[in-house]
Amino acid sequence: MLRPRLFAPARALLQTSVPVFTPSKHILDSLRSATPAVSSPSLSFIRHATHQAQGRANGAKQGPGKRLGAKKSGGEYVVPGNIIFRQRGTSWYPGENCKMGRDHCIYAVEAGYVRYYKDPAKHPDRQYIGVVFNKEDKLPYPPNAVRRRRLNMLPTPIAEPEAPKTEEGVAEGDIVVAAVATNATNGKRYQIRPTNWEIGRAGEERAQTVKKFIPGNRFLAWRKRAKRRARAREARKLRNAQKLAKKAKVAKPKKR
Repeated sequence: MLRPRLFAPARALLQTSVPVFTPSKHILDSLRSATPAVSSPSLSFIRHATHQAQGRANGAKQGPGKRLGAKKSGGEYVVPGNIIFRQRGTSWYPGENCKMGRDHCIYAVEAGYVRYYKDPAKHPDRQYIGVVFNKEDKLPYPPNAVRRRRLNMLPTPIAEPEAPKTEEGVAEGDIVVAAVATNATNGKRYQIRPTNWEIGRAGEERAQTVKKFIPGNRFLAWRKRAKRRARAREARKLRNAQKLAKKAKVAKPKKR
């Protein structure tokens, strides 16, 4: 790269004209005239950039690992929202009680046990990840089988309602209700209460009267309220003036 610049001064020396000898009285003068004045060669070096200023050379390098792979093994218990497998692409597909996130991760939507399986009925080559409710269940389920779902409810036996007791068969310590409201309904908190119109009529049934409301003169009330506020304002000014007068009497004049 620097070879043409290094040979430039040498090429200039070769291209100089042949010296002409002139007669002189002294030998030293003739030698000086025979040797031409050669200037010292000057070499110029240019340093080029060794790193690209812009572009893909300064882009992101290999970043940290994304921790892909299986997070839950087969048969492990998971709850809704647990990530079972992280991947880039669709190496595994969501099966029973599972869904796929926007970054292709497989997560559970129901509580149960993880199963890795293949389902030839859906696709001959795809691999699926599913969740079963019972630890002994296997995937895929048999064709035309009842779909197993968990509706956030547990099976409990239904108890038969007991027959109402008669007055003759009332046990000792029980309270006998003389009358029950005929139009009783269930409230918001599952408590039996009468309807609103029955509650409103309770006062009339007991012959209770309420003092009648008589609306007054609103303009007159406003005038009285304005006068009352004006008197309070004048009294406040008078008290402040008295306080200032007391402070002026207490304060002593400064000595000069």
